[in-house]
Amino acid sequence: MAIIQAKNLLKQYDSLQVLKGINLEIAENEVVSIVGASGAGKTTLLQILGTLDRPDSGELIIANKSVFTLKDKELSQFRNQKIGFVFQFHQLLPEFTALENVCLPGFIKGTPKAEVEKRALDLLRFLKVDQRSTHRPNQLSGGEQQRVAVARSLINNPAVIFADEPSGNLDSKNAEELHNLFFDLRNEFGQTFIIVTHNNELANMADRKLEIADGIIKA
Repeated sequence: MAIIQAKNLLKQYDSLQVLKGINLEIAENEVVSIVGASGAGKTTLLQILGTLDRPDSGELIIANKSVFTLKDKELSQFRNQKIGFVFQFHQLLPEFTALENVCLPGFIKGTPKAEVEKRALDLLRFLKVDQRSTHRPNQLSGGEQQRVAVARSLINNPAVIFADEPSGNLDSKNAEELHNLFFDLRNEFGQTFIIVTHNNELANMADRKLEIADGIIKA
């Protein structure tokens, strides 16, 4: 069953046509990588698939919902509940501990505090950073910060997780561990992962590799 369906997505910035008709389907529990040269439209596509930006035209269906028919507030709520994000530079809030960073999307969703904290600790334990739960981001290594960011992306048990160059800021050892972690998480929690990456090793590990060039997905 398809968790994501994109139909003829178009996006233009000023006179630059970035996406020129993107069509794709991604199945539940699938790990898909998206590759392409700089400027090919990878990040724009990821932002639109993740509902952070709207296309000029086309339709995007996630978990049976045509998401761009939603008003902004409804779309934000949908994103909080159904979508998780992992970014290259972690985007952890420096004033909060690892545990608090992981809990934030759950608090925004309105899940009871005790329930959110229990799931956050379970995730940190699964990701082998539970002993760092009371540390702030500047007290964590790059690999530990990225694992905390992964836990945060999972806290609301989203339908799909988008990762934008998730290992781009890690050394080779931590990058390899993170790559393997995505598949462990898929197997453990049944998540779907869509990963934009320049890392060929990670891209080739995916169930399916899509290449974007000149604003379209190459066949």
